[in-house]
Amino acid sequence: QLQASGGGLVQPGGSLKLSCTASEIDFRSYVMGWYRQVPGKERELVAIVRSWAGSTVVDSVKGRFTITNDNAKKSVHLEMTDLKPEDTAVYYCNLRGSPDSVVLYRYHEFWGRETQVTVSS
Repeated sequence: QLQASGGGLVQPGGSLKLSCTASEIDFRSYVMGWYRQVPGKERELVAIVRSWAGSTVVDSVKGRFTITNDNAKKSVHLEMTDLKPEDTAVYYCNLRGSPDSVVLYRYHEFWGRETQVTVSS
């Protein structure tokens, strides 16, 4: 139900784009974005966008990563620039959808497939 694409191998300072599209999913409101995980560590938030207002990008990637969404296509894109070796991780698309006007108490959660991003010279 979440189709993720993008990722790959890039040199430090390079750029990549991750995309994720939700199919057969229809909610009144949603939060959609990207998390990442490296071996031995917890999965962490990278960036999310809310259907009703605003987006959040974590400090470690702020100024380098940009998240955008297309409500009509139920898709989200993560433009990653000036990539660093510490950005190397498995990235996961995430969607939380709710029948309410905002995603707060009641929601369904979906995860996309693993998308590997490797930053190395």
